[in-house]
Amino acid sequence: MSKPVIGFIGLGLMGNNMVENLQNKGYELQVMDLNKDAVAAVIARGGATEASSPAELAAASDIVMLCLTTSEVVEKIVYADNGILAGIEEGSVLIDFGTSIPASTRKIGAALAEKGAGMIDAPLGRTPAHAKDGLLNIMASGDQATFDKVKPVLEEQGENVFYLGALGAGHTTKLINNFMGMTTVCAMSQAFAVADLAGVDRQQLFEIMSTGPSNSPFMGFCKNYAVDGVSDLGFSIANANKDLGYFLEMAKDLDTRTLIGEGTSANLQAAFDAGMGDGNVPEIFDYFLKLKK
Repeated sequence: MSKPVIGFIGLGLMGNNMVENLQNKGYELQVMDLNKDAVAAVIARGGATEASSPAELAAASDIVMLCLTTSEVVEKIVYADNGILAGIEEGSVLIDFGTSIPASTRKIGAALAEKGAGMIDAPLGRTPAHAKDGLLNIMASGDQATFDKVKPVLEEQGENVFYLGALGAGHTTKLINNFMGMTTVCAMSQAFAVADLAGVDRQQLFEIMSTGPSNSPFMGFCKNYAVDGVSDLGFSIANANKDLGYFLEMAKDLDTRTLIGEGTSANLQAAFDAGMGDGNVPEIFDYFLKLKK
């Protein structure tokens, strides 16, 4: 059986590596990105063609994949006059690998269903290096039959592919996961900052905390920056700030409120406003170290 033609929009670090993995496995691709150097690099590897519009890409593809920054960008590419909805064929499937607002995902899914096309939201875990080797964690959701249709391709991209149920559950799970992770990083970074301000040795604090139940990979990332000056968690304050905003929006849609999430969001927003958005999340330690009442 021939492999499906894949259209891929969004050739950032993660997307580019995902595409390279698919190219290495013999898939034919249609690609798009505003960064023409990224497009040229993909085409130079072979087996890929640049599309002139999302509509053209969708019309030529069995599966359309998005690896984009925000729900706003996703909606623009889907709903534009020359967008995905204008070109996608009956029976095709759209997969959103980004971190999007679940309500937006469900709205797009309904619009695609009217054209006989399916949708899977499939946010990612792990790093771009894992993407190149097809070893991502993928949190997929959508109609069961649609998931089964694209599962073989997802398994080419992910070591662990989780099916979570109805459309939007993947993005919901990713936002909850990022709320937990970024709240942990903010709390641990501030713990190191308060220790420093109180004259407690940060290395010693880590040695004590890491022997108890507070120990975690996130504590290690925070220690690496706060104690050793090594910033090795490849997730920016800007992205974390965006995701916490989406988490709060999701909570509002669920008619609830998350005070802890609001606190994490406020700290990330303050660090972002202080010009730290490009830094990795544990670098918020520097913000806490200078914070005055």
